[in-house]
Amino acid sequence: MEITNVTEYEAIAKEKLPKMVYDYYASGAEDQWTLQENRNAFARILFRPRILIDVSKIDMTTTILGFKISMPIMVAPTAMQKMAHPEGEYATARAASAAGTIMTLSSWATSSVEEVASTGPGIRFFQLYVYKNRNVVEQLVRRAERAGFKAIALTVDTPRLGRRESDIKNRFTLPPNLTLKNFEGLDLGKMDEANDSGLASYVAGQIDRTLSWKDVQWLQTITKMPILVKGVITGEDARIAVQAGAAGIIVSNHGARQLDYVPATISALEEVVKATQGRIPVFLDGGVRRGTDVFKALALGASGIFIGRPVVFSLAAEGEAGVRKVLQMLRDEFELTMALSGCRSLKEITRNHITTEWDTPRPSARL
Repeated sequence: MEITNVTEYEAIAKEKLPKMVYDYYASGAEDQWTLQENRNAFARILFRPRILIDVSKIDMTTTILGFKISMPIMVAPTAMQKMAHPEGEYATARAASAAGTIMTLSSWATSSVEEVASTGPGIRFFQLYVYKNRNVVEQLVRRAERAGFKAIALTVDTPRLGRRESDIKNRFTLPPNLTLKNFEGLDLGKMDEANDSGLASYVAGQIDRTLSWKDVQWLQTITKMPILVKGVITGEDARIAVQAGAAGIIVSNHGARQLDYVPATISALEEVVKATQGRIPVFLDGGVRRGTDVFKALALGASGIFIGRPVVFSLAAEGEAGVRKVLQMLRDEFELTMALSGCRSLKEITRNHITTEWDTPRPSARL
C-alpha cells in the first residue's frame, strides 16, 4: 500500500516494533488529554485563502539563527532512535541533511555527537538535559561544539519525568544491546530495570531538579553556541527567556509527555510570540502532521516547526528512506498550502490568512 501522508507511518511502526518500544514513542502523560489536543487544536484553525495571485513560483527557504535551510520544517530531538531502526540517528541525520534542513540530536541518543557528525555535512542542533554533575554537562556541550553542532536546545520542562503509564506497565528500559551513547564513557549510558519506568528512575537519579534561569546564563559562559529554550508555553516565561539571553524559544509541551492538561502548543504559540515582541525567533514543536499545520504555525508567528514522532515512526517503518519521505511529504503539502492560500514566500504568510476560535469577529467587508 502506497503511503500518502505522514500519519500512515504510525500504524506500520506499531506493527513492526516491540510493544515496549512503540508505547514509549507513542504515549503521553497520564490521561493523554494534551496528546490528543496537540492534534485537535490544529483542526480549530481555518484558512482565509487569497485568490488570483500568481503562485507559479514558491519560495519556502528560510534562515534559522543565520543558517539557510530549504524549508521551515526541522527535526525535533527524539531519544533512543536505534530502538526504532538499527541505523537510528545516523539515518535521521542523513535524511535531514538530504532535505536541506536541521536535525536536533537528543542528549539521550543511541548514537554520539561524534558519530552523527561523521555522517557528513548538515546543520545540527544538540538537545541538552542538565545533569546533576555539571562537569558531565560541560564536557557534553564542548563535545557537541567540537563536532560542529550549531546550537543548543535546552529542555526546561523536565525537572522530573512526566508520568507515562504505559512505560510503567511495560517496565520500560533501554534494550540491552543499546546505550545512551553520549554518556557511555561516563558510566551514565545504561538504564537499570526498575519496578516502574526505568527512564523515570534514571531521570530521578541523574537530572538536576534545581535547574533555573541562572543556569541558562551559566550555559552561555561555557559555549559560544546560541541557546534555544525548549519547553516554554507562557508569555511570562517567554519574556524571561528574552531577558536571560536566549537566542530563541521552542514552544513545546514535550510531545504531551510531561504535564498533562497543558494547552496544545499551537494554542500557546501566539501568546509566546506576542510576549517576545519580535526580539527572538519562536518555533513550534508538537502535533504537526500536515503541511497545513506548518502554515498555521507560521501564520501565528512561528519562524519554523519541529517534528518528532513522525520521524521515529517513519524510521521504524522504512529507515532513512522513511524519514526522507516524511520530510518530502510535509514539504510538498506545505508548498501546496502556500499556493492555495496565495502566498509565494514565508514573509507573505500573515495572521490574516487564518481564523481561530479566539479571534474577535471581523467587520464584514464593505463594497
